[in-house]
Amino acid sequence: MVKAFKIVKSKFVSNNKKTKNTMKKLLFSTFALALFLGSCSSDDDENIIPTPIATGELSGEITTAKTYPLGNYTIKGTLKIKSTGSLRIAAGSTITADVENGADALLVENGGKLFLEGTAALPIVFTEKSKIAGSWGGIIMYGDAPIVGANSVTSATSEDGNQLTYGGTNSTHNGGILKYVRVEYAGKKLTDNTSEMNGFSFYSVGSGTTLENLVAYKGADDGFEFYGGTVSAKNLISYGNFDDSFDWQDGWRGQNNTNWYAYQVNTGNFGMEIEAKNINNSFGPKVSGITLTRAAGTVTEGGTSASEYDAIQFKKEGNGEYSNIVISGYTTSGATAVRIQDANTNTNQVNSGKIKILNVKINDGTSNYGGVGSSFSVSFDSANFTTSSSATGASLTSGAWSIVDGVNLLP
Repeated sequence: MVKAFKIVKSKFVSNNKKTKNTMKKLLFSTFALALFLGSCSSDDDENIIPTPIATGELSGEITTAKTYPLGNYTIKGTLKIKSTGSLRIAAGSTITADVENGADALLVENGGKLFLEGTAALPIVFTEKSKIAGSWGGIIMYGDAPIVGANSVTSATSEDGNQLTYGGTNSTHNGGILKYVRVEYAGKKLTDNTSEMNGFSFYSVGSGTTLENLVAYKGADDGFEFYGGTVSAKNLISYGNFDDSFDWQDGWRGQNNTNWYAYQVNTGNFGMEIEAKNINNSFGPKVSGITLTRAAGTVTEGGTSASEYDAIQFKKEGNGEYSNIVISGYTTSGATAVRIQDANTNTNQVNSGKIKILNVKINDGTSNYGGVGSSFSVSFDSANFTTSSSATGASLTSGAWSIVDGVNLLP
């Protein structure tokens, strides 16, 4: 049985007549939804998927606790959850951006909370009307967990065009719960033509935040990017994103990451790009259960550069431990499973054992690892780079959360 949602007032920051009328329509729709769901008996089929009834526009700033029932919503401009606010949207809802509105995005400022708790059968989907990659800004979350930025700074300014400060000392920062959420067609290039937003962007987000069963689909930049912080993420799908499937910097140190699946098709750079702003950190992230797959014919954003065809790239002192990995399709001439980009990373991270690649299965005859140029030679200790024919990679269960336009994103 699907239980009725509590009827709440919806958030609209504008006081103009149009907005008030829209709010009335949303409240009416919410009331109808409550009556519909409340009529379900205990004998109803548990598998019935309710039809979204509520509609409305999400825009402006959220400064208090706001809850939206199951519905089809539109997002206009950058919806900001301020430090005193929280936003909860019911499972099964769809939120649609429109490129004609400008830089649409959902942004959670430090202290704000976002609760998107979908299910495998009822994911919460953020999409864009035109279905063109790079049409909106995706989900951006800020916290005050530790970072180590360039020159060892402990705070920095965001690169998403919002010019917000991130970083702090609160390793357990809690930005909310994201479960079974899909972001489609994000990665918008902003007006300066350089700053871009990803499917999911996490700025100094802490370990108190829950990230599980998330999909970044056909964005124009990275699928997932972590800018420092301590948060971990489980059951991620990065599908068809133009830049890197997974990317991080600023000393990100999540320790409990598992089941990451990437599929690069048509356009894509690295499966994982790993860097640390040229800081030789004593720590690094841990990720287990990784599948990186590149479809035949996929080219980089630049179209020809083989230097960005590699499955995993380490640069600027990036490190960490990665285990149970399956790599397929990185067969372009010159590509390798693991690329060490610079001599300092090789000396301080590879040679000192701060990079561990354990139980990796490399299909298609791709070479294990290599460096760039002839100024240094990469050689992992045998205990820090191990291969295994029985590696399984990511283990994910498909459902509505992993299906887009009738196509299952999982193999």
